[in-house]
Amino acid sequence: MSILKTLYEKDLYPEIEDTIDEAGAFQRDLIEIAAERHAKGEIDRRGFLTALAGIGALGVMSLPSGAKAAAGELVVVNWGGPAVDAYQTAFGEPFTASSGIKVVIDGTGPLLSKIRAMVESGAVTWDCCDTGAATTLVLEKAGVIQAIDYSVVDKNKVVLDYAYDYGVANYLFSYILAYNEKMIGKAPASWADFWDTAGFPGMRTLRKQPNGMLEAAMFAAGKTAEEIYPIDLDLVMEKLKEIRDDVIVWGSGSQSQELFRTGEVAMGNIWHTRANLLNRDMDGEVTWTWNQGIATAGMWNIPNNNPAGTEAAMAFVASSQDPQQQVTLFGLMGNGPANPAASEFVPEDR
Repeated sequence: MSILKTLYEKDLYPEIEDTIDEAGAFQRDLIEIAAERHAKGEIDRRGFLTALAGIGALGVMSLPSGAKAAAGELVVVNWGGPAVDAYQTAFGEPFTASSGIKVVIDGTGPLLSKIRAMVESGAVTWDCCDTGAATTLVLEKAGVIQAIDYSVVDKNKVVLDYAYDYGVANYLFSYILAYNEKMIGKAPASWADFWDTAGFPGMRTLRKQPNGMLEAAMFAAGKTAEEIYPIDLDLVMEKLKEIRDDVIVWGSGSQSQELFRTGEVAMGNIWHTRANLLNRDMDGEVTWTWNQGIATAGMWNIPNNNPAGTEAAMAFVASSQDPQQQVTLFGLMGNGPANPAASEFVPEDR
């Protein structure tokens, strides 16, 4: 059980629901990465403008808010920018080819509040929403999304336990332990090493928000993977106090990356995508370990009374479980495949 489920079951989540949309934050960070690549001349102007649209700096280059799909179309909403074309290539085109239903990708962002408002007002314009585990639990509790039909969608095509009653994983991403071995003299192998400031000197970085940070603290306290949940918040607070003088917090993915680039930190609990960029841009000086990495997932949700109908939306979700489609998205955006069968198609160097 994840920390999200723990908070949900204790009825604590609504008070913090606007601060922990992990999938949305991760997707927006991928868009920011695209903008950074443009600044370096790695992508062209069109790609850059699309990225700006995705983070709200320009008018959205996709369906206008509230637009309705035509008959025979299915609207999938994601976080915009490069993800619009990526989702069309990875998921939209294959589904259209197999079903005859045109897929339209809306990049305006599947905000929790907007999904809720659409359903409650009876003005639903989206058929499938690319949200996250946290959002799924809140929307389920609000009664505004449909239960996943697992006679159509295959639970066996979802890694770990990311087949929820009202949402199913469409991709994965991870918090990992990144480090600069030159600065600390040796490679850390666990969160216990991260907490060992004497054996591994140097400043650390942790995210301002709790996901992935609480689990790391539990590992550092000697808990096994099977003992992480439910989170012992008193224990976590004690562990965090031990290293608070050695921690600089990060809020955005680019900030976490910059702390390593400038040499302000020697280790950090950051997204795997940022660690990969650091490894590339710093000629391997910064690397990471997957050991005790904390995985989380993006999720497909289907709003109540979606325009294309439940059958079409469930068929789309099932289609997106194809391992080749998920590897295509991985190649375009860096989203980890949610279907374990996709592993064999991931290039060895990735």
